Amino acid sequence: MVSVRKRGKVYQYQYDIAPIDGKRKRVTKSGFKTKAEAEKAGTIAYNEYMQTGHNFIPSKMSYSDYLDYWMKEDCEINLKYHTIEAYKNIIKNHIKPRIGYYMLSQITTSTLQEFVNAIYVEKAFSKNFLKNILKVLKTSFSYATDVVGFVKENPALKVRLPKYDIPDTDPVHIFTKEEVEMILNRFKKNHCVYYAFLTAYYTGLRVSEVFGLTWEDIDFENKTLRVDRNILKKNQKGGTKKRHISGNSTTVWYFGTCKTPSSYRTIDIGDTLVNALKEFKEEQEKHKEEYGDMYMKHYAKEVENPYTKKKEIKIVNAHAEIEVALPEVNLVFIKSNGVFEGTDSVKYPFKVIHYELGISCRFHDFRDTHATRLIEAGADIKAVSKRLGHSTIRTTYEIYVKVTSKMKNDAVDRFEQYAVNL
Repeated sequence: MVSVRKRGKVYQYQYDIAPIDGKRKRVTKSGFKTKAEAEKAGTIAYNEYMQTGHNFIPSKMSYSDYLDYWMKEDCEINLKYHTIEAYKNIIKNHIKPRIGYYMLSQITTSTLQEFVNAIYVEKAFSKNFLKNILKVLKTSFSYATDVVGFVKENPALKVRLPKYDIPDTDPVHIFTKEEVEMILNRFKKNHCVYYAFLTAYYTGLRVSEVFGLTWEDIDFENKTLRVDRNILKKNQKGGTKKRHISGNSTTVWYFGTCKTPSSYRTIDIGDTLVNALKEFKEEQEKHKEEYGDMYMKHYAKEVENPYTKKKEIKIVNAHAEIEVALPEVNLVFIKSNGVFEGTDSVKYPFKVIHYELGISCRFHDFRDTHATRLIEAGADIKAVSKRLGHSTIRTTYEIYVKVTSKMKNDAVDRFEQYAVNL
């Protein structure tokens, strides 16, 4: 228990804790002006000690408070920035307002199932978004049961998504050769976009990998391209809507880690892409001279991640006339004046592709097309998997390599040949 006594002009509290090496141990803290203050602080400290460092009783805490705890102790340490932000939005806008006030120990499977059903009926969210909400429920309770032991059973395990009458549509679009030509021809004058599309088509890189490339990653002599980072966008508080002004932008770009360990790779590239990128690099050198002091340069600044406290690289920019005592970053896909817009560079172009060219697609479809065409051409699946940065061949087959009409026809033709020769 907590005892309080006066020490000179102030009060102190103390209480016993577990003996160490058989010796009695106590916690003592002094400096309180009144006895009541010392008693209150001592009681709080003692209860926290008895709860092994928690300032709450797990069985009585609200689901809302638990979600804050889970975000801090698990998500912010182990997940990537965009996943953390997505979880926070789901928790803030959907979970806390409806079931956050329940005690963690009170929540049952029926509580969660009714919550999911109500969201489905009232909001008419897409199946994918509802899956994300359910994922937050399941992973948060999994941590509560399997890791920290705040509750004995996971009430989210058996929660199911309501049945959707309309089947999921496959968003993947495998480009035809004619469609690729249409897209490239449409953006031939916008060189940042044109060469980014060309690189994605000829390499199968993800959009964040494409815009994370620097000129040092491209070996023209050996005809290879290295992927050891991606580009990550974060929105900082404050600032203005004017982009590219150092210190005032609401959008800030960072170098992030690759998606998986196998995503770190060096791939071979052909003459078409090598020659194209050489042309683009020469063009950039001319633009630097033309713009002079007003050309935008980019630099790598080491900062601390507010979640994990680990070091990461923030990209800062300044006009060439300003001397910056930081390492310069030679980003590949920039505008003619040196401005870097990262993956935002292709937002408007895809609206043009959709509405003007009439092609419903995403940037990721360049990756899907690259993989599918390689398989169609008879490339070894292991080589394709490694080129895409997949951890397993199964991922290459199930997620990225789609069955095209050519594959279907090949299958029929091969069986015809087999049957005729019987």
